[in-house]
Amino acid sequence: MGRAFEFRKARKMKRWSAMAKAFTRIGKDIVMAVKEGGPDPDTNAKLRAVIQNAKSVNMPKDNIERAIKRASDKNQGDYKVVLFEGYAPHGIAVLVETATDNNNRTVANIRSHFNKSDGNLGTSGSVEFMFDHTCNFRINAENLDPEELELELIDFGAEEVFEDEDGIHIYAPFEFFGAIQKELENREMEILSSGFERIPQVTKPLEGEQAADVEKLLEKLEEDDDVQNVYHTMETPDED
Repeated sequence: MGRAFEFRKARKMKRWSAMAKAFTRIGKDIVMAVKEGGPDPDTNAKLRAVIQNAKSVNMPKDNIERAIKRASDKNQGDYKVVLFEGYAPHGIAVLVETATDNNNRTVANIRSHFNKSDGNLGTSGSVEFMFDHTCNFRINAENLDPEELELELIDFGAEEVFEDEDGIHIYAPFEFFGAIQKELENREMEILSSGFERIPQVTKPLEGEQAADVEKLLEKLEEDDDVQNVYHTMETPDED
């Protein structure tokens, strides 16, 4: 298995761990998708993908419809995606994706999290290059051979295809999201969820108190309402 498989295995138990947090994140994604491409999922591929993700975490249909309606309101503010980069203790690179309607608040909060955890907020470009920006899809594995599917999707940008108990996963560079989404839909393959991730090119093993120092910062960032995703280069023994 490749890096995408190992990355997913390490993160899957932490991702969307709190239902309320998951709904908040998806709610913001819906607003951004509607503002960008309109409220009709049939003509808005990005919104279609967000709705799939909402269903994958059991977000009620009524909640999804209300979020789309709110996002269509001209008085609804928009969210801006802002990326923060820095270092946790012990040389661990940290990349923080936020969606904010108040950049001053978000900057102040993220800087405070780093400072209080003995980390350092860096400048733009200071650690982003250490991560590969990828897109991913999860589809129903029924009657599909992952190896054959990988060969078929290489021409559309797929780099890694594997199967686990949650289905078949397809990983590709960020820029191939649209091409793969369109091809899967053309083949009438059910997309259970999709999204974007940043996979560290190199990880640094830590354990014990050093790992706990880093986790302290990661937890503060994950709990922040403006934070959508947190990526880092720490490798701990339980990720093996």
